[in-house]
Amino acid sequence: MEKKHKFSIWYVLLGIWVVLILQNLLAGALAIHTIPYSEFLKLLKEDKIAEVAITQNQIQGKIKINGAPHGFSGLFRTVRVDPELSSLLEQYNVTFKGEVESTFFRDLLSWVLPTALFFGVWYFFMRRMATQQPGFMTLGKKKAKIYRADDLGVTFKDVAGVDEAKQELVEVVEFLKNPAQFTEIGGKMPKGVLLVGPPGTGKTLLAKAVAGESGVPFFSLSGSEFVEMFVGLGAARVRDLFEQAKQNAPCIIFIDELDALGKARGVGAVGGHDEREQTLNQLLVEMDGFDPKTGVILMASTNRPEILDPALLRAGRFDRQVLVDRPDKKGREEILRVHLKNIKYEPNLDLERLAAMTSGMVGADLANLVNEAALLAVRRKKKIVTMAEFEEAVERVVAGLEKKNRVINEKEREIVAYHEIGHAIVALSLPGTDPVQKISIIPRGIAALGYTMQVPTEDRFLMSRAELLNKIATLLGGRAAEELIFEDISTGAHNDLAKATDIARSMVKEYGMSASVGQVYFARQKREKFLDIGMEGAVEYSEATAEMIDAEVRKIISEQYERAKQILNSKRQTLSKGAALLLEKEKIEGTELKALFNSEGKSS
Repeated sequence: MEKKHKFSIWYVLLGIWVVLILQNLLAGALAIHTIPYSEFLKLLKEDKIAEVAITQNQIQGKIKINGAPHGFSGLFRTVRVDPELSSLLEQYNVTFKGEVESTFFRDLLSWVLPTALFFGVWYFFMRRMATQQPGFMTLGKKKAKIYRADDLGVTFKDVAGVDEAKQELVEVVEFLKNPAQFTEIGGKMPKGVLLVGPPGTGKTLLAKAVAGESGVPFFSLSGSEFVEMFVGLGAARVRDLFEQAKQNAPCIIFIDELDALGKARGVGAVGGHDEREQTLNQLLVEMDGFDPKTGVILMASTNRPEILDPALLRAGRFDRQVLVDRPDKKGREEILRVHLKNIKYEPNLDLERLAAMTSGMVGADLANLVNEAALLAVRRKKKIVTMAEFEEAVERVVAGLEKKNRVINEKEREIVAYHEIGHAIVALSLPGTDPVQKISIIPRGIAALGYTMQVPTEDRFLMSRAELLNKIATLLGGRAAEELIFEDISTGAHNDLAKATDIARSMVKEYGMSASVGQVYFARQKREKFLDIGMEGAVEYSEATAEMIDAEVRKIISEQYERAKQILNSKRQTLSKGAALLLEKEKIEGTELKALFNSEGKSS
């Protein structure tokens, strides 16, 4: 049997040791020793020098074998001091020669090394900058992020509460999957689909769902990414984007926040050929130029459609506009079900009640609400999220974070308690008002010292004149309770007065609900379609009409204030008991106050 030798690290160590010994011996034998010039002269006079080689500044030579000291290899060098050395060497019969010292490599390194170092540092920084931002050669290239269908992982199952919008986009998916069924009869798919709606309603999610359902590449970028400080770059990026899209067809191009790019030309621009306008012009040209049969669908989203350039919205460009509006009660319930898949919650959670509590919220608000409830459950050391956490999360989103550490003196607490109970009693006394769910005197948010939470039972899209007047009376109930009990008023009603005045002015100027002013529309101050921001406009009515409007607004406010005072005066016992209960518990449910309210009604 053949004997196999195993590898051992000792062999390597032994080999390294032998090499080091040989290296030291050879280095000692061949080493060139540097000696002083005086030592060299001494050796020369003792006739121990065999030969030398002389340069301008140095002498290198060899000592005779019998003249070398112990441990001396015989080779030496010294710095030349005496320029007239030749006669002395001839005197002692030393063979000598002159050598020209070569400075080529030294001179080469003197400029090559710094140059190489400079270019090395430059190359390092350019590579680092290239990884962080596009280089000069890529300035005109697209900045779009390309997603494949597998990367997106979003389908229509992940989108809820916008059924009408999904139905509109199903045709786009069918066209991308099977364009032949449209082209057989001569039909053409819309070149552009514009998703319009308030912020947070899920416009970007819908666009991703279309790409996920159709299984095509998804080019995504923001409208602001086109516009740069260098003129012409935006237009170049538009050209490159459409060129890349044609190569990857069928695909979807999605431009988020189109209003950053597609604002109406000539509005707020210094000149007629600024960078944004050139980019918009190039986008219009590209939308006219590409064939819809290629399978490239352009989608965009905006919450400000009224400021878009009319050329973008004409037929043949963004010829289909899909409204992604705030969800109704059923839609909010569906959205909550989607977000609840990611958390652990109690099985008997009342989603219908939770959806009713979140009136006016969009998908992003509901996602935040579910996350806040989960965080509250973790903070309270719970294993699952219960309805109590969801109710607290609604209050936190609507009214702000509780400020339990804020110190309020007893007099102010009493004023706040009567103020909030005043709101609640007026709301309970008037028909058509939203039910009172909770009353609190715990400070919340930045300035709220208390709040009365009213939850609508259903979504409302129209309000009658009587309902608006009841709403004003409810808002003024807090101020009326202060005056009735303390015979004085505080600054706590400033937000109530602002809301009440806004409703009254809208009744007079916009809704034609004033007998003296008449059925005339006076509100020339236009508002954004989806954003609650006023835009200044010219006032097109006389000063006499303005005085009449102001007088009518003041009349509505005064009448409803007196009405609220009368209601609270008739329910004074309930007002006192409710305030005492609120001062004791700091937070009461609407059902508790309603029980007090009904018991007084029966006793009277």
